[in-house]
Amino acid sequence: MTERTLSDADHVAAGATAARRIWPDRVVRGVLLGSVLAVALSVWFFGQAEREIAQDYYERQVVTSAMGLAEIVADAERQELPAESLAEIASAWTAIEPGAEGVRVLRLSGASLRASTEEGDAAETSLPRRLNRDEKWFYDLAQEIRTAVETNRDEGVFRKAHVDVERLGATGYRVTLPYFVDDSVSGVVQVRRSVTTVPRGSMTIAATLAIVLPALVMLGLGWLVPVLRAPGGSRWGQALAAIAVFSLGFYFFGQYGLDRAGTLELELNQSLAAEYQSLRDSARVLASDAGVNLIENGDNLWDVDDYQRPLALVRGSGELDSEATDRQVEARRGFLGNAMRGNWVSGLVLLLFIGLGYGQRVWRTVVEHRDAYLYVTPAMLGMLLLVMFPFAYGVALSFTDMTLFNENLPLRDLWVGLKNYVDILGDFNVARRTEEGWIFNYKNFYWTFYITICWTVFNVLIGVSIGLVLALALNTKGLRGKSIYRILLILPWAVPNYITALTWRGMFHQQFGVINQAIQMFGGEPVAWFDGVFPSFITGLATNGWLSFPFMMVVILGGLQSISADMYEAARVEGATRWQQFRHITLPLLKPTLIPAIIISVVWTFNMFNIIFLVSGGEPGGANEILITQAYKLAFEQYRYAYAAAYSVVIFLILLTYGVFQNKMSKATENVA
Repeated sequence: MTERTLSDADHVAAGATAARRIWPDRVVRGVLLGSVLAVALSVWFFGQAEREIAQDYYERQVVTSAMGLAEIVADAERQELPAESLAEIASAWTAIEPGAEGVRVLRLSGASLRASTEEGDAAETSLPRRLNRDEKWFYDLAQEIRTAVETNRDEGVFRKAHVDVERLGATGYRVTLPYFVDDSVSGVVQVRRSVTTVPRGSMTIAATLAIVLPALVMLGLGWLVPVLRAPGGSRWGQALAAIAVFSLGFYFFGQYGLDRAGTLELELNQSLAAEYQSLRDSARVLASDAGVNLIENGDNLWDVDDYQRPLALVRGSGELDSEATDRQVEARRGFLGNAMRGNWVSGLVLLLFIGLGYGQRVWRTVVEHRDAYLYVTPAMLGMLLLVMFPFAYGVALSFTDMTLFNENLPLRDLWVGLKNYVDILGDFNVARRTEEGWIFNYKNFYWTFYITICWTVFNVLIGVSIGLVLALALNTKGLRGKSIYRILLILPWAVPNYITALTWRGMFHQQFGVINQAIQMFGGEPVAWFDGVFPSFITGLATNGWLSFPFMMVVILGGLQSISADMYEAARVEGATRWQQFRHITLPLLKPTLIPAIIISVVWTFNMFNIIFLVSGGEPGGANEILITQAYKLAFEQYRYAYAAAYSVVIFLILLTYGVFQNKMSKATENVA
């Protein structure tokens, strides 16, 4: 009895000691690694944001300079000043504009180089002159800019940039943009200048504190608060304490980063406003000396975006528009704030994974089965790069408004949240009644979903039914030529499906198709298969039925051959009929084989792109599109990339819900007793 009592006491003491060891070893490590992940991601986001702010500032500097020169050149062209005046303006501009290294003025009419200060061009006394062959790139660029302006005006949208910004080395930029006379593009000006790099501080100290301090606090709490290191029920108490300390430390670091980014953006806007005021004053003097009546206006039309639309951040007086600037800063903070919340979740997941002990279990498992994990690592990396990353990008894209016209913009500028999903799922305009009858909206999601369900259900029924009948026939004992039948019946599956689809499309041709030829042989009229909703649906159904039954036949045949013949023998002895044997023996024992095959067949058929696209093309009028072909056309025919991404996510969620529900209801993965 004494020995047992001592053993129990020793056990309790050992458990308490282990608990004290676990606290700093597991929970502190979780806080430390979670902070490392969250802070490292945040530092990267803040660094990207600061680089983007600085890059935007540099480009606005050069564009503002080019717009100022373009305004003076346009005024000079309106007054029909001689080319010598333009040459003087170009030379004077390089003198008054800090960092300006070269200026060109090109009139599109006659491809005439009106003025230039570039070292490689001819002397000013020989200007104006036509561009030579080596300068064709400049003329092509000018024509491209003019085409962009005219296209945007004709279409009523801004989708082609008017301003061409080219980076030259680390600090050099070359900007080419149009100038207008009588509201039409008369020519282009090109300014080459260098910029002064904006110094940016380091976040190393703040990041180090955000990582180390939470871990030190948790280490101190582990020894100062006895209940947190008690064994048993304190596991979630430890986790909650770790979450609180980690979140508090990351919050202060995030606020520091947000304030830093906002301050940088505000300071650069103020600097640009001061530069604009100085440049505007110098431009007035230059224009006056050159005899140009510079048109004054109350707005700042020099600080523009790629489409020459005023950014409205700096007023014409040179003062910073505080309201517009605050909106810009808040938009930046809002995007970064969302990124910080995502980083916090990532760090929190890692913290709990390690702090609750799951990390140790996974590590022990990996070490124990390291050879197996080594073998599957290439496949896991391939899945991560080829499947998971594109999938994650597609999900992120679905929350934006990206199209062909704005794909060059960052995702944060296109973020629209759940708008695409609301537009897809909230549009119930499926049909409306008129005097002529019902009119269906074939582009509506719910109509396409209905067609997809019909397509999937009928195809799976055909494939399973024909496959089951053929498998039962091939499983007949003593059937002669069984191997030949198997080969012939598998051939439709062996032929590439796009070849089969094109063959069936030809067979359904109204004039030359073999099916209509057969109908006419029996006195019937040729059918316009692709002109009606139902006949067009039948063409796809027949084609996919031909392709789907071999797979189901092979799967079911394998399941039939695994059923012991003794069970049928016992059933016959008991007087069971063939139908009773099929119902009570064959079907139940086929269930573990048949249900997963049906689930796979449903997923394949639901996303059977080739047959719809190649056979019927969704005709007539898109009435027979299924979800996957509709998503394709939205992306690559209408160029609504984000809307198509949301469509694809909806398809994924539908199939995921079906697979989980079907597997749970059928219990197909459970062992058969």
